[in-house]
Amino acid sequence: MARSTPARIATFLASHPDWQLDGTAIVRTYAHTDFVEAMGFVTRVALLAERAGHHPDIDIRWNTVVLRLSTHSEGGVTERDFDLVDAIDS
Repeated sequence: MARSTPARIATFLASHPDWQLDGTAIVRTYAHTDFVEAMGFVTRVALLAERAGHHPDIDIRWNTVVLRLSTHSEGGVTERDFDLVDAIDS
C-alpha cells in the first residue's frame, strides 16, 4: 500500500479535526476521567487494531492516551491508517 499524498492527508484531517499530522504520522490525544477509563479505551482500540491487523503506537499517562498511526513499512500515512482512525472514531 502506497503512502498517502499530502493533499489526501489534508483532506482526511479536515474531516477529522481532532487528529493532526505530526511528522510521518497522524496523532490524537484523548483525555479520560481516570486511569481505569483510559485503559478501557486502550483495550477497545487494541481489539479494533487487532481485527484490522494494523496497530497504532499508544502512549498512556494516567488518564491521557495518545494514539499515533503510521504505516511503518511505507514510512508514513496510508489508507490503512485512515481506516483505523474511522473505526476508532466510530
